Amino acid sequence: MTGKSADKRFTKDHEWVLLDGDIATVGITDYAQEQLGDLVHIELPELERAVAEGEACAVAESVKAASDVYSPLAGKVVEVNETIVEDPSIVNSDAEGEGWFFRLELDDPETFEALLDQDGYDELLETL
Repeated sequence: MTGKSADKRFTKDHEWVLLDGDIATVGITDYAQEQLGDLVHIELPELERAVAEGEACAVAESVKAASDVYSPLAGKVVEVNETIVEDPSIVNSDAEGEGWFFRLELDDPETFEALLDQDGYDELLETL
């Protein structure tokens, strides 16, 4: 595999992570947005916030439910996607692209390797 897809990993909580150097872009997967339905409200973490791996740091709220979004890796929040706060439907239409949530400067970029790859995530989805 070449290109960006090789650098995308997933969590069992249905977050995706795209690594570029030591900066990780984080969002929820297409599966997650489908389960939530039409999103009406997004809460993002504060800039410069230090987050631990597995820490709840954002919220995606739909007409049906609110769901925590967990930080897949430890690091510091260096950017948030204000566009999805203004228009949460972007997450529904492009969850694994323009609908990203936040970017982290990773404490240890090597921890990225422990996340699920596309095949591993697809296998997880088959069990749900």
